[in-house]
Amino acid sequence: MASTKNDVSLMAHLMRRAGFGASRDELEERSSRSYESNVEELLNPESQPTVDWDIWTRYFPDSSESMNPFGSAAVWIHWMINSKRPLEEKMTLFWHQLFATGNSKVDGPPEVLNQIIMFREQGLGTFPNLLSHLSQDPAMIYWLDNQGNHKHNINENFGRELLELFSMGVGHYTEEDIKDASRAFTGWSITAKIPRLPLGRFFWQFEFKPEDHDYGWKTFLGETGRFNGEDIIDIVVRQPATAIFLARHLYNFFVADEVQVPAWNTTPVRDEKAIHTLVKAYYDSGFDMKEVLRTLLLSDFFKEAQFQKVKSPAELIAGTLRVSGSFKFPSRGIEDIAAEHNAQGQQLINPPSVEGWHTGQEWIDGGALVRRVNFASKYLSDTSQPGVQSIIGRMKSEGTLSPETFVERCANLVGPLELRKGTMDQLISEASGDGELDWDDLAKSERRVGLMLALIGSTREYQFG
Repeated sequence: MASTKNDVSLMAHLMRRAGFGASRDELEERSSRSYESNVEELLNPESQPTVDWDIWTRYFPDSSESMNPFGSAAVWIHWMINSKRPLEEKMTLFWHQLFATGNSKVDGPPEVLNQIIMFREQGLGTFPNLLSHLSQDPAMIYWLDNQGNHKHNINENFGRELLELFSMGVGHYTEEDIKDASRAFTGWSITAKIPRLPLGRFFWQFEFKPEDHDYGWKTFLGETGRFNGEDIIDIVVRQPATAIFLARHLYNFFVADEVQVPAWNTTPVRDEKAIHTLVKAYYDSGFDMKEVLRTLLLSDFFKEAQFQKVKSPAELIAGTLRVSGSFKFPSRGIEDIAAEHNAQGQQLINPPSVEGWHTGQEWIDGGALVRRVNFASKYLSDTSQPGVQSIIGRMKSEGTLSPETFVERCANLVGPLELRKGTMDQLISEASGDGELDWDDLAKSERRVGLMLALIGSTREYQFG
């Protein structure tokens, strides 16, 4: 069945939010199938091949040991650009934002990258299972000092953040709850590393130290028992505050920008009905993230929220490179792309604090906006890139185009984007200076297409997702 413009627009929305965007060829192929079947494919990533790790390591053999944070981040960026399992990768970014762990303290990029791999493997499972893996993740243990959490001298860092930033949010627990949660995680530690020479790097491993665990009675959120960490997680995931907190994070990440997390206690949710729908799915499914995401992606509130979010740097960068067809193969320069994330305000594997990044409009300040525009313009204007060549080929096949049609086709093929009248008028004025796009001078016409794509990349419409 031929795809209509609306089919492609909705599919583009799905792939921006449930992935990092897609080329026009992929969007049209997906639009030949039902929206529902595409959602099911995204929710079941095992149906698609994974990124070929062997090829990557052939070109970057020190990836698993590099102490350069941009090198480790580059590994992940390669997956964002090339994965045929886009929702799996997008959920990995979601959990990295929510369970922020920074190399600034861990000081071991491969350790944080191992956490990213854990998010990829566990991110579409149940929430309690993910919290269990997180609580035993060496990078998280070190990040929040749980290796220093002893039965006779508790460290409250992990217990506090588990409740405040990872599950329930401020105001739904007491200081005593934090203390007894922390007691339950005593002895959850990491093993000492084996010296790396002469065999290479050995990674931290989780170690439970029974002699250092507090087996005493604890009272947590109104329940009493000889709780361990798993018991605390089981209680936490059942709390209404947890369901609402997680639903609001999902809404903010996948649907529409909310206020920043510290304001959630004083600012009502943007769409109360949507949050209620996600909370119900959370409980009905037994805390299964795949089912919650199915509900979200099939909902009207998701489908109707096009261009209601500022793209994060990761979304802007990976999305632009997917459209331009860049970095489809391990190649030099990918570490520069990791550094570009940092320049735009989102250094992957190194969030600024345990709170993660502030999102939405805060992605765009004066300096960051210039970087964002310059990056999109650089790759969308590069007519040597295969994705840009594909757009040029489609336009060339249509023959001579008026300035109005020229602009409309560029916006449609790079999006589709619905440009505001003021934006469209400015772009048409720019295109009119050289008259019709007639292809008599092929090199000049290709440059004109590249320039127009670059201008579109600088628009508000392109910067929103």
